[in-house]
Amino acid sequence: MKRTHIAAIILIAVALGVIISTISSSSTYESFTVASQKQGKVFHVVGKLNRAKPYEYHPETNANIFSFYMFDNQGVERKVILNRAKPQDFDKSEQIVIIGKMQDSEFLASDILLKCPSKYNGEKPLAKK
Repeated sequence: MKRTHIAAIILIAVALGVIISTISSSSTYESFTVASQKQGKVFHVVGKLNRAKPYEYHPETNANIFSFYMFDNQGVERKVILNRAKPQDFDKSEQIVIIGKMQDSEFLASDILLKCPSKYNGEKPLAKK
């Protein structure tokens, strides 16, 4: 066998290994129900803040723990514990995406994405004459 054939086989094997490891470690958008069934696996959960329940943030004790309650898109509520400081404009958020995994009945989030109301209105600009 030629050296180029051996090198090509090794290159293909490495590429397949990278593709398989990327697919297996990628997270998906799911609900709290699915995340509860597959505890320990990383998921993205989309939902809205439950404004009826207070959130907990005590920066004087630990600035990297923030907890709140959230409804997913199916209406299931869970307590979310974010291992980061409270995000700026958290109270103004319309939609929340949390990234993390379930542990018992709580969702341990490692990251959060907020969709806040746009400062632009939905009107189209006036056409020039």
